[in-house]
Amino acid sequence: MVINREIHAVGLDVGTSKVRCVIGEPSDDGKMNIIGIGEAESRGLRRGIVTATDSVADSIRKAVSEAERVSGLEVQMATVNLSGEHFRGENKSGVVAVAGAGREISEEDVERAIESASAMQLPAGWEIVNRLPQEFIIDGQDGIIEPVGMSGARLESLVHIVISPSAGRQNLVKAVNRSGHEVERMILEPLAAAESTLTDDDKEYGCAVVNMGAEITSLMIFGRGAVQHTAVFPFGSMHFTKDIAVGLRVSIAEANKIKHLYGCVASFLMDEREKQEIIEIMPVGRTETRGLSKEILCDIMQPRAIELLQHIAHEIVSAGGQISSGVVLTGGGALTRGIIEIGEQVFDAPTRIGFLEPAHFGGLAEEVQSPEWATACGLALSSMRSQIREHNMGGKSPGRKVAEWFENFREKFR
Repeated sequence: MVINREIHAVGLDVGTSKVRCVIGEPSDDGKMNIIGIGEAESRGLRRGIVTATDSVADSIRKAVSEAERVSGLEVQMATVNLSGEHFRGENKSGVVAVAGAGREISEEDVERAIESASAMQLPAGWEIVNRLPQEFIIDGQDGIIEPVGMSGARLESLVHIVISPSAGRQNLVKAVNRSGHEVERMILEPLAAAESTLTDDDKEYGCAVVNMGAEITSLMIFGRGAVQHTAVFPFGSMHFTKDIAVGLRVSIAEANKIKHLYGCVASFLMDEREKQEIIEIMPVGRTETRGLSKEILCDIMQPRAIELLQHIAHEIVSAGGQISSGVVLTGGGALTRGIIEIGEQVFDAPTRIGFLEPAHFGGLAEEVQSPEWATACGLALSSMRSQIREHNMGGKSPGRKVAEWFENFREKFR
């Protein structure tokens, strides 16, 4: 494979609490070397949706210029996360007759089969944001991944289609443009998080990626190498902050600090001595601090953690997800102490934090080896891979489009 030194991939994760930017370039061993990272406090978003364009543009500018400073490069285009609480994923199927000579399946046949699966009534103002092929069936034989070049009379496609209101995407594009940058493509947040943290085996044998942000949590279930289910929940780690603020009568800023410094959602991880440790807190409107034991803080947080994870577990069960490889938690919420242990119990499946998959990353990877960076790194990795493919193919070639679908990056916007 020819490595093109001109390729620079930029991932921009615009979240409700932080904006993160990652710049990467291909290395000789097929990994992506991370050469620039930047983050900034996020302003102007609620539940992943832009509410104030200028504030978001300002946050993006800060994060990108930090990454530019580290890498010494100037960013023009970025691959951006697509999030929001209104995403819906549906599994659809489509069927076409194979038209070509000798009944050999062409790219066009595959394209028509996917189009056929995508023919659906959309609510007003909604659009298809992703079509993710799961498998193809040729004359009744299922489980086929690459149908181009095979023979058959009838081609059926099974496709996972994700739809969402188009305004959310358009407003995010406007904010990125206003920050002085262009959007190369947009990728669903949990898909990007999966890209940087899962192995091919995870996707093959079945696993669930749970990306827990500040105000929304997204779930994507993989199986047989493809996306089987997508769901978004209107809650995130901010729920813990609000519970602490209400329960202890402290400000949101103080509650956030307490959560980060002392928060734990699994009381069985603390020994008796730690449970009795006292934290000094400053209630709203008071001038003197008061003491609070860590055990009481855990009593506030633990029931909420169980409740949130139970919602997700219920969704996995009702989707019929086979998750032999378990559950992978990404996003800032995955850093909450005890959430993995509680997750193991609630999901009744192996649960782990989604760290960057070492096989994919080099360079400054150590500095972003945290579930908070999974989405930004996955966006950059996706961008790099698609640029390399385009470079090596030198334009459109047979099989390239299908290969792209299977890389899950073909973003088709209407």
